[in-house]
Amino acid sequence: MRTRVARGELDGLPAEVTSFVGRRHELAELKRLIGISHVVTLIGAGGVGKTRLALRVAEEVRRTFPGGVRFIELAALEDPDLLVQAVAEALPVNEHSTRSPLDALIERLRGRQTLIVLDNCEHLLAQCAVLVDTLVRALPELRILATSRQALGIAGEQIVELSPLSTPTPDGDSAVPLAESDAVRLFAERAAAVVPGFEVTEENEDAVAEICRRLDGLPLAIEMAAVRLRALSVRQVLERLDDRFRLLTGGSRAALPRQRTLRALFEWSYDLCTEQERLMWQRVSVFAGCLDLEAAEQVCAGDGIAREDVLELIAGLVDKSVLLRRESDGMVRYCLLDTVRQFGRERLAESGGEATLHRRHRDYYRKITSRAWAELFSAAQQSWVERLQRDHANLRKALDWSLREPGEAETGLAMTAELLYHWSGYHLSEGAGWFDRSLAAATEPGEVRAHALWAGAWISLLRGDYTTTLARLDEAASIAERLGLRVTLGYIAFLYGMAAVSGGDLESGMRRYEEAEAIHRAAGNPIGLALALNRLALANAFLGRPAARDLAEECVALCDLHGEVWHRAYALLALAIDAWHRGDVRAACAIDNESLRYNTAMGDQLGMGMNLEAHAWFAAGEQKYERAARMLGVVQTCWQAVGARLAEFRHMSRYHDECEVVTREALGERVFQAEFSRGAALTREEALEYALLERAPAAARGPAPFEGRIAPLTRRETEIAHLVAEGLSNKDIAGRLVISQRTAEGHIEHILDKLGFKSRAQVAAWVKERLSEGADGQVADGAAGPKTGPVSGGRKPAARTK
Repeated sequence: MRTRVARGELDGLPAEVTSFVGRRHELAELKRLIGISHVVTLIGAGGVGKTRLALRVAEEVRRTFPGGVRFIELAALEDPDLLVQAVAEALPVNEHSTRSPLDALIERLRGRQTLIVLDNCEHLLAQCAVLVDTLVRALPELRILATSRQALGIAGEQIVELSPLSTPTPDGDSAVPLAESDAVRLFAERAAAVVPGFEVTEENEDAVAEICRRLDGLPLAIEMAAVRLRALSVRQVLERLDDRFRLLTGGSRAALPRQRTLRALFEWSYDLCTEQERLMWQRVSVFAGCLDLEAAEQVCAGDGIAREDVLELIAGLVDKSVLLRRESDGMVRYCLLDTVRQFGRERLAESGGEATLHRRHRDYYRKITSRAWAELFSAAQQSWVERLQRDHANLRKALDWSLREPGEAETGLAMTAELLYHWSGYHLSEGAGWFDRSLAAATEPGEVRAHALWAGAWISLLRGDYTTTLARLDEAASIAERLGLRVTLGYIAFLYGMAAVSGGDLESGMRRYEEAEAIHRAAGNPIGLALALNRLALANAFLGRPAARDLAEECVALCDLHGEVWHRAYALLALAIDAWHRGDVRAACAIDNESLRYNTAMGDQLGMGMNLEAHAWFAAGEQKYERAARMLGVVQTCWQAVGARLAEFRHMSRYHDECEVVTREALGERVFQAEFSRGAALTREEALEYALLERAPAAARGPAPFEGRIAPLTRRETEIAHLVAEGLSNKDIAGRLVISQRTAEGHIEHILDKLGFKSRAQVAAWVKERLSEGADGQVADGAAGPKTGPVSGGRKPAARTK
């Protein structure tokens, strides 16, 4: 028979004196786990809010524990031999017999459905593990919620890793809008407590968002920053965050010493590490963003750390929540919160090893850029594109160090040039800045500079800066001719051709392309040959010349031989335009869709823009004018995102302009603008879906017979939930919807969060249950698209004259 305990006999939870912000999903998950598991450990970095969340969980579940809830703070306990006694006293256990404290503790709790919160176990980890394991084995009705920077490591333990609060996503990405950021909400609430009437406004919202981002969403750091508003403005707080360990010292006087300043908080974590783990913490702080195991082994090993020990040390820092483990697409990377990194860098500077580590870091990423350039035209192309994207922050850091360090500028120049496709496809404006800076820093007129000059000319051409383009090509040609650099001269000829074509002189440009083709063919340089062939094919396709097909097919065959897809996509675009000229619109659309899928997979926005342009032209040619207008809206949004209109293919704007004129005349201004606006309002994923499937997403159509979503999910989330219910993997969902796997994973995380679920299986069951109840769970198919027909007026556009 269960022993009944009076309500509150073991209750001992500190009262909440400030509001609790966010953590809805984590709160639900912890409550669920406490219901089914004997031991749940909440782990995370210092200052991330483990204690506060554990207290809120305990408060919300206390009614389910008639034996009481007890909160036991261990941070101030330094002697591990006193752990059992400390826990016994906190319950309390008044024992005057000869029984051991542990036996007395077990007897005290026997038969009572009790929850014990053990807070801050990390410095007594081994002793806590033994005690907790002993208690739960002896007391089946006991539940323990532990907080720690490291898991206890006992059988049956459920681990929940607590991440920082969500921060607003920069650069206009709507993944975490300002209004939905828990970090911003926390800052605003704490700021209002010290500055009555404080609000996040249009004037200060950017600074508030940047403070929250710079502080990694760490609740303790954000609260300390808000306290500084007693004396500083929001902008002044932001300006002083470079020295955050001095600025953020405004913790409560009633708090434990390690919680009164940010520095003390991280010194506590640092002291918990072994000597070698501290050394590894210092060394990984040289990285920007995240790193993988290979990078850690290459950069951090040596001088006290054996290469074979790196994995174990990395694992130790992950266990202690210094490094955050992140897995995506089967790749595990290790990330540091910026505040953790800054603390490590201070220790690295104090050790005197900073210069050595910076050089090792740069040398490692110099090898990465060299390999990426050498393997650009191969089956490894996409993996290198993804790798460079993942390492973008570290590449940026390596470049910056090279251009600042005396005698290293030419290495920085070489790296900048080898990242040409990285810049042109994904970071055009930033790449332009790196070329300006590196060409100014390294002026030796050798092969490295010649390479960087023609690569930099390509970037300036894409941005419409013809003066800089031609100046760089002229200097590159002078160096290449003097040194006899034939392949370099081939690229220079190609870029002179691009410049001519972009300036409207198509015939001169084609002659330069032919010159480049001959040089690269003779030199056996496949990437240069593919470039010349696909641009020649596109130019001939624009002119309606039959040669376009042979040139494009040769380029496709060359790319297939090497397993390459990026240049192949441009050759396919030429084949699509050629098929359109020949009146085979069905083939043109199919080929353009294949090209679009390649460009989407590579993330090439310029290529995607050209594919979407072609879809608009094809639709107008078939008198699908509503579709053409909507695609023109899509295209406008695409070019605005890229920062260009047709870029190097500006000569094809004739097709764009004619398409727009014909479509406006056919629809009338009012209908044209309505369809154009619908296209411009589509998300990238919706636009791609519309282009590939020729049907309008629900958001772009008129009234539908049903809503096309299951509340509380959005239309897109409902669609993805259905695919989850069908058993599709994240990769398969991404392929079905023509989105990145990362985007698919993000949608699924949002679905789980909204529904309070942990697994995909729960989502699948939920969808099927809603369907069985008769809820609307299907995304509308909508109209099949405008009716097809002959080319408007029975004529071909003037631009198609052969």
